[in-house]
Amino acid sequence: MSDKRALITGITGQDGSHLADLLLEKGYEVYGMVPRSSTESFERIAHLVDRVTLVQADLFDQPSLVGAIEESRPVEVYNLAAQSFVPTSWKQPVLTAEFTAVGVTKMLEAVRRVDPSIRFYQASSSEMFGKVREVPQNEKTPFYPRSPYGVAKVYGHFITVNYRESYGLYAVSGILFNHEGPRRGLEFVTRKISDGVARIKLGLADELRLGNLDAKRDWGYAGDYVEAMWLMLQPDEADDYVIATGEEHSVREFAEIAFEHAGLDMDKHVVVDPEFLRPAEVDHLVGDPAKARTKLDWEPRVSFRELVEMMVDADVDRLSAAADRRELA
Repeated sequence: MSDKRALITGITGQDGSHLADLLLEKGYEVYGMVPRSSTESFERIAHLVDRVTLVQADLFDQPSLVGAIEESRPVEVYNLAAQSFVPTSWKQPVLTAEFTAVGVTKMLEAVRRVDPSIRFYQASSSEMFGKVREVPQNEKTPFYPRSPYGVAKVYGHFITVNYRESYGLYAVSGILFNHEGPRRGLEFVTRKISDGVARIKLGLADELRLGNLDAKRDWGYAGDYVEAMWLMLQPDEADDYVIATGEEHSVREFAEIAFEHAGLDMDKHVVVDPEFLRPAEVDHLVGDPAKARTKLDWEPRVSFRELVEMMVDADVDRLSAAADRRELA
């Protein structure tokens, strides 16, 4: 058994699967926490499911979390599980609070009870800044969340700080700005664009319906950002870090590059649909990753254009392969 063992909550998500890949490369024994649910999708970890150990536990159930930590005996815990889709947080605000906020407390308490020497990573979010007080945002920028998801993440962030300061746990929060890739869920706007462009290119669709094209985000590649998570748990002292590219791009720019890469005219296919506008929009999120660059020696490697083109290519390949399978069936 390796002395480097990690437990990842949310291992079946985009970040969890990328992080599992990274930790396996670094020689870790990787445990992934999955809920006791038959609806859980293992698509993102299908390529490594025989190399990780899955343990059943639920962020709503404190004893199951204690059991998961006792079973895996990790030296590092990465708490990535959350209700992470912002529009859903408006439809299910109480569920979001219980899962994305209170669930962090239950996880921290399980760590404290079983083995307080465990190093703990909490997935914080740029959505905590919301109605931004300054541009760019850094570790000292005040939070002003604009969604139930953002509010829940603020709670998770500060309870992590509290456990670090009150109990001496090695507990850090990574304030990650938007990070995308081919493993992103189809409900997120970046993947919605790349998938929609691929469908139009292949003749499977004719239009793509989007919301606010002028909303700006700081978008990076998820594979780069999980490396920052690991780096945060390696120094002697725990601290919190903003992880971002420092560049801002609009939804319109993302779509323009995607359509251009596919050889298509965006204006002929995009329809702005008010249904996809948020009740309270977050317009200007861009991070300052200077602290991570200096203290962690972390830099994003994949550029914005490379990210968009990677996602479009992956969706074209996926949909083409699916069509080939149907023809062979």
